[in-house]
Amino acid sequence: MARLGSRLVADPPMEDPPPSDGEASAGAASLAATVLEEEARREAQQAASEVLFADELLPGVKSEGISIRKGLAMGGGAATFVVLLLLASLDELQTAAITVLAPDMRDTFGVSDGTITFIAASSSAFVVFGAIPMGWAADRMKRVPIIGWSSIFFTAMVFLSGLAPNAFAFFWARFGVGIAKANTIPVHSSLMADTYPIGIRGRLGATMGGSARLVAILSPVLVGAVAVAANGPGEVDGWRWAYYLFGIPVAMMAIAAFFMKEPPRGQWEKIDVLGKSFVEEDPLPVSLDAAFSRLMQIRTVKTVVVGFSALGFGLFTVPVLESLYLEERWNLDPLDRGITITVGGIFAVFGLLYIGPKFDRLWREDPTRSLRMVGICIGIGTLFKPIQYAVPNVPLFIAFGVPQTVLFIAAFAMVGPLMQSIVPYRLRGSGTALITLYIFFIGAAGGGLISLLFTDAWGPRTTALVLSVPTSILGGWILYRGARQVRHDLSLNVQELFDEQDEERRRHESGEIPALQVNNLDFCYGPVQVLFDVGFEVKQGETLALLGTNGAGKSTLLRVISGLGTPRRGVVRLGGRTITYTSPQLRAALGIHQLPGGKGVFPDMTVHQNLTMGAYIHRRDRTDVANRINRVFELFPDLAGRQDQRATTLSGGQRQMLALARVLLHDPEILLIDELSLGLAPTVVQDLLGVIEQLQAQGQTIIIVEQSMNVALAVADRAIFLEKGQIRFEGPAQDLLERDDLARAVFLGKEGG
Repeated sequence: MARLGSRLVADPPMEDPPPSDGEASAGAASLAATVLEEEARREAQQAASEVLFADELLPGVKSEGISIRKGLAMGGGAATFVVLLLLASLDELQTAAITVLAPDMRDTFGVSDGTITFIAASSSAFVVFGAIPMGWAADRMKRVPIIGWSSIFFTAMVFLSGLAPNAFAFFWARFGVGIAKANTIPVHSSLMADTYPIGIRGRLGATMGGSARLVAILSPVLVGAVAVAANGPGEVDGWRWAYYLFGIPVAMMAIAAFFMKEPPRGQWEKIDVLGKSFVEEDPLPVSLDAAFSRLMQIRTVKTVVVGFSALGFGLFTVPVLESLYLEERWNLDPLDRGITITVGGIFAVFGLLYIGPKFDRLWREDPTRSLRMVGICIGIGTLFKPIQYAVPNVPLFIAFGVPQTVLFIAAFAMVGPLMQSIVPYRLRGSGTALITLYIFFIGAAGGGLISLLFTDAWGPRTTALVLSVPTSILGGWILYRGARQVRHDLSLNVQELFDEQDEERRRHESGEIPALQVNNLDFCYGPVQVLFDVGFEVKQGETLALLGTNGAGKSTLLRVISGLGTPRRGVVRLGGRTITYTSPQLRAALGIHQLPGGKGVFPDMTVHQNLTMGAYIHRRDRTDVANRINRVFELFPDLAGRQDQRATTLSGGQRQMLALARVLLHDPEILLIDELSLGLAPTVVQDLLGVIEQLQAQGQTIIIVEQSMNVALAVADRAIFLEKGQIRFEGPAQDLLERDDLARAVFLGKEGG
């Protein structure tokens, strides 16, 4: 650089002649060809990473059909299904109470129409707020106690709704109802999928939906009858008895819920694919952040989330707009409007009796057709909406409303069974909660905002059509088109099951468990895939070097092991325990600690303050913290004499020592080092290598990312060479020297590189 600078000063500047048109065209063509070639290479790599198993290996596909009676018997009987069905169905009674009896509640509390409408609408929203914590709990804890205690709490909140002395207390009682009711979405679904075999999931979902729909049809009449019977002359407080009476059967079912059996997670997928079920010993809790990240990388899940988010624009608002249109267009009273809207629900009950067996049959024959059927039902059902709003009388309005109601309810009822099979069994609760969250916060919130802004100007008819027709067609098309990914996503689940089986077999046969395992790992930053089918093992006390060119994915691999990135597919295990979906904090507690590349200290703090901050998680025991700090000072005597010196005044090598010392405070099981020697003088690197050798002598397991082959070979037992996210070499570190094609790609520096 110095010689280049002096030449630029000494020689007069000369302008290069402008390129000719031919040269410019040739340069542009060359650049375009390079870009296209690189894109083709990337797409080829991604295509190569696609996982597809034969249909016979996919869960529930090409299997023998079973009757619902036999399926219930295989799951230990119908008790679990009946309890869950009754809990979901009885919920419709208390939902109908606030819908039908809102005028009486308004008069009791002396509030406005807007206030009671807000409370009624908020009750539905509260379910969504509870879905996320319930989904989190369903993937981490036993589900039977969650259902039992949630149902007990639900019962208490229903009774408190009837006892509420004012609107404020009533609002909070409804809040509690919504939170407790949320367990019916993720927790019930997860328990059902693990209790009963894959072959009857469609029929169980249809039966559950049909029962809830039937109770929803009868609920307005039942709650209205109770209120009328309980009201004395001139009184309006009879609505309270609807909550008192209908809370009793819910309480009975809540007690019965505690007697359900907790099934092994994923047992039917394991039986169908592997031939037997087994239970993971001491599973680690799932991180909600990692679960959501992994779920949104499953293409079918993403398709369903996006598709139903679009559908949500009309799903929550069109029923209200329809009621307003019926009053405005034909001046129908509440009873007539209720009958008009209810007729479609009656036919939907019968439609579900057909769609459930149809779904199970399609899943056995071709799982992609199951999701396509959902998209087709939504698309065809949408076509009736413009016709319905164009007819001249109520009978025709009802007639054209029936097929769309049947088709939409059938489509929605099949989403549950579909997601139970697509989502990895460890994440079923989170998967259902994720879809619920997106449907409400994108679809419902967006549809409600549009209705608020434009209903008065456009009228209910135009607003309903604008909200429902385009979004439903779009949602149906997204679901239909996304069906092509179903086989791939099912294959990923199969691959995980095979990997889990291999680990189970090794645990019981050989007993030799590696300190760390990475299998079949794919990782993406957005649409760009960085790691392709990466897999390796590290034995206890071994040092593994990760080598490769810049951008090969070495640091990304360390991030995945640390929990700072969630893979698109694959598994990470620590001591044989799956940590793929665990949080970085838990991995640190289990012993995975990383020395990051670059700045790893607090520059404005002293050396001692840096170490004290590094030992913060051990702060409850001051003696232990002092002992840990003294221990690292023995490893780094140069730092011991600089305890009061600010980190910003240290040399680059001393800062790297301090960063490593902070990591070693925690006695890591697995020490991850990213670029130990980067930018350091050879003498400093030698000092650091001396520390590494001491750790190796103590049995420390180390994974080190290095640009310098000399440094890597000085400390590593084995080496892995990464190129463009793929493993090109794995073996003894010294053997890498014999691979000239790979060795030339790594910077061959002297000591320290």
